[in-house]
Amino acid sequence: MASFEISNLDHVAIRVADIETSVDWYTQVLGLKKYKLEKWGDYPIFMFAGKTGIALFPANVEDPEVPDTKNVKIDHFAFYVTRDNFEKAKIKYNELGLIYTLSDHHYFHSMYTKDPDGHTVELTTLVVPPDQFF
Repeated sequence: MASFEISNLDHVAIRVADIETSVDWYTQVLGLKKYKLEKWGDYPIFMFAGKTGIALFPANVEDPEVPDTKNVKIDHFAFYVTRDNFEKAKIKYNELGLIYTLSDHHYFHSMYTKDPDGHTVELTTLVVPPDQFF
């Protein structure tokens, strides 16, 4: 049987109520870079940090109760940051007045906040030597 390895998370697709509001939030809060590909039309809009990011799609906000529609949804997604950048992110979140929570997951520490549509955005950092986790 053939085998392969995954290199890194490429993107998570999320549906948002207002694409431009989300683009502004992800640019300001996380420093993601916007990529809009002309051949794809108005969406998706990719927001990347290096090779990892999100793809923004418009949500169906008219009838969010219908199952399997394209309404605003996702549980959460996480970006990995170094410990130093984790501390810098706390400072930035405080400066922006963002509400966030911290969690100690033994191997990782995580910081959670909400984007304009209520999606949970996690920043996570390894707090043990890599060989104790991976």
